[in-house]
Amino acid sequence: MQRKPSSLALGLLGFAAIGQGLLQGTTIFSTWEKNYSPGKGQLVSGGLSPDQMLFALSGFREMIAGILWVRADAFFDSGNYDAILPIIRLVTLLDPNEIDVYATGMWHIGYNFTDEEQRSDRRYIPSALALGKEGSEKNPDTYELFFETGWMWYHKIDDDYENAVSWFEKAKQRKDMLPARKDLLSMAYQRAGRVEDGLRNYYSLYDEAAEVYKKDKAFGNHQHMDTISNNIDTMLVRMVQRGYVAEKEGRSLVGYDANPPFDVGFSVKATVLEPRVIRFEGTYNVLPVGTRIRVVLKDLDFRNAEPGGMKWDFADSVSLDPPKNETFMQDQLYVKNRRFNRKVDMSKDPTMYPFTGSDYVLEFYYNPRSAPPHIQDKFSWNGEGMTDKNYMNTNIRPGQRVLYTTLKLTRDQILRRGEWQDRVPVVKTGSYQETGNTKQDEDVILNVPSLRGGN
Repeated sequence: MQRKPSSLALGLLGFAAIGQGLLQGTTIFSTWEKNYSPGKGQLVSGGLSPDQMLFALSGFREMIAGILWVRADAFFDSGNYDAILPIIRLVTLLDPNEIDVYATGMWHIGYNFTDEEQRSDRRYIPSALALGKEGSEKNPDTYELFFETGWMWYHKIDDDYENAVSWFEKAKQRKDMLPARKDLLSMAYQRAGRVEDGLRNYYSLYDEAAEVYKKDKAFGNHQHMDTISNNIDTMLVRMVQRGYVAEKEGRSLVGYDANPPFDVGFSVKATVLEPRVIRFEGTYNVLPVGTRIRVVLKDLDFRNAEPGGMKWDFADSVSLDPPKNETFMQDQLYVKNRRFNRKVDMSKDPTMYPFTGSDYVLEFYYNPRSAPPHIQDKFSWNGEGMTDKNYMNTNIRPGQRVLYTTLKLTRDQILRRGEWQDRVPVVKTGSYQETGNTKQDEDVILNVPSLRGGN
C-alpha cells in the first residue's frame, strides 16, 4: 500500500521549488549568462577561477570531471581532437589532481594537431608547456608532470636542453620517480653540454641500483644495474675518443675522432613549385645516414622568435587556440648520399599555415647535440669536430658550433601571386651549385659497400 505524502512534505517541496526559482532568476542565470553561456564563457581561454567553477557545478567537480574524461575517449577514438581540448581544460580545472589528464593533455596538445604530412602544429607547444607547469604546481609531490614537461623539452622541442635538465632534475627529487626514467637525466646533461654532470649522474644511479640489488636479488634489479654500468663504460670511451678528456687536460687533439673539424659543405635551394608547396634541394657532405637538418618557415616578425625556432616557454597560461594569424612550419631535411631533396606541401592546411603577413624567413639549422651517437663520434657534443666555411655559427647557441643560415621569401612568392603567378620563385644560398640531378626522395638509392670488397 502506497503512503500519501504528508501536507508538511508537500509544503516543504513547494517552498524549495519557489526558492530555487527565485535563486535561478535573481542570481544563477545572470552568473551563467555572464561567465558560462556559449560565446561568453571563459572555459576555452582557461579564465575560470576555482570559485566560479565550484559555484557552477555545486560541489560535484570530481564526479563531473570523471564523466567528462570518459566522454573524451570517444572523441579520441573518432579522431575528433578539437572536441577534446575544452574537455581537457574543464577536467583539469574541475579536478587539478587528475595527473593522467594533465599528462595526456600535454601530449595531445603538443603532438596530435598535425597537417596532412603529419607535421605537428608547433604553435600549440607553449600551451602544452604551460599545462605541464600548471599541473606540476598543482601536484608537487609526484614526479610525473615534472618529467612530462622535461620530456616535451627534450624530445619535442629538441633544443634548449637546459630546460629539459631543469625539469628532469625536479622530477628526480620526487620520491616516486621511477629508476629507469632517472637515466634520461644523463642524456639531457650531455645534450646540454654538461658531459661530466651526465657521468656523475650515471655513477649516482649505479650506486642506487647496487643498493637495491643488494636488498633484492631479482633479475630485473641486476639487469638495471648492468644497464647503467654499460652506459658508464660507453660514455667514458666516448669522452676519450672524441678528445674531451685530452682537451680538458690541455693536451693535443691530433689523432682524436673530432679532430680536425670536418667541413659539411652545406648548400640549399628553395623552389616554390605551387602555392604553399616548396621543394628544398641541397648538399650536406656527410655520408653516414642519420643527419636531419631542421628547416623552419615563419613570419619574419614572428613573436618570441629565436634563430632556428622560438622561445617556447613564453605562455603564462593555457590557451587552447593558437594565434590564427601566424605561420610556423618546421620539418626535417633527411640527408642521403650527401644530398637532400624534399617537397613540403602546406597547401592542404590553410588554417595551420595562414600566410597573412607580407614577409617570411626560411631558417636552416643543425645542432650536433641533437645528432645520433655515431654522428657525434665525429662532431662531438658541442660541434668541435664540425665546421662549414660559409654557415658555421658560434653565436646563436652559446658554447656550441651549429650550422645556421637563412633565406627570405615574400607572401606573393609563397602563394604564387602577382608577378609570381607565371614565374617560379627560387631562392638559394650563394654556395649552391646545380647538379642536374632531378631524382626525388623515393628515387635516391643508398650506396652500401659490399662485404666482398667491391661496390
